[in-house]
Amino acid sequence: MKDIYARLPFLEERLGFRFRDPGLLIRALVHRSYAVEKRLPSGSDNERLEFLGDAILSAAIAHLLYEKFPEASEGDLSKMRAWLVREERLAGVAERLGLSDFILVSQGEKRSGGTRKASILAGTLEAVLGAVYLDGGYDKAFSCVKRLFRSLIPQARRGLLADYRSRLQELAQAHFKETPAYRVVKEEGPSHAPLFVVEVLLGGEPLARGQGGSKKEAAQEAARKALHKLQGLLNLSSQKEN
Repeated sequence: MKDIYARLPFLEERLGFRFRDPGLLIRALVHRSYAVEKRLPSGSDNERLEFLGDAILSAAIAHLLYEKFPEASEGDLSKMRAWLVREERLAGVAERLGLSDFILVSQGEKRSGGTRKASILAGTLEAVLGAVYLDGGYDKAFSCVKRLFRSLIPQARRGLLADYRSRLQELAQAHFKETPAYRVVKEEGPSHAPLFVVEVLLGGEPLARGQGGSKKEAAQEAARKALHKLQGLLNLSSQKEN
């Protein structure tokens, strides 16, 4: 435990936050197995902080996505948030933060590689964010989340766009027995900053166009527009039948 206290400044530097009460950060690092093994008082482990941090993380990610993607629908924002807060994603963030070197687990848990388990890493990350919130408030917790998830936000968007293509294909095959086709209709701009326009067709008929800095990005944007268009047409058709 004393060794952990001595190394806390390194973790605080990575977080970008200095605790007024280091005891909160210590508690965030105490896994239940360690508390049981050391017979610590009830509430000494990080489970309550994990509960709080889960809510703070969800709110902060929603806040980040709301600011970053002003044109995204509620459904798309929810999908991106779900992608970002998956256990494996949180465990990856915790690993990059170096949390596995700080987590306190029982000897048995340590022998089985407990500090590398995705569930323990993810839970500890949430507990740390809960501790930041209690010590510094929402704005500080938000800043930590922004710092830790900065590189993942664009990946969430790309994952969502890739999903548009698969969803469009499923919808087109189910309702029209056709597979969407894509073609580049325009390519302009300098080589270091090109702009592509891609058109998606269904049954040989143009359905929508999208543009982007790469052919893939433009095709994904075209698929997004086409998907929304088809969904609207199918909903309208359903309403008329009823």
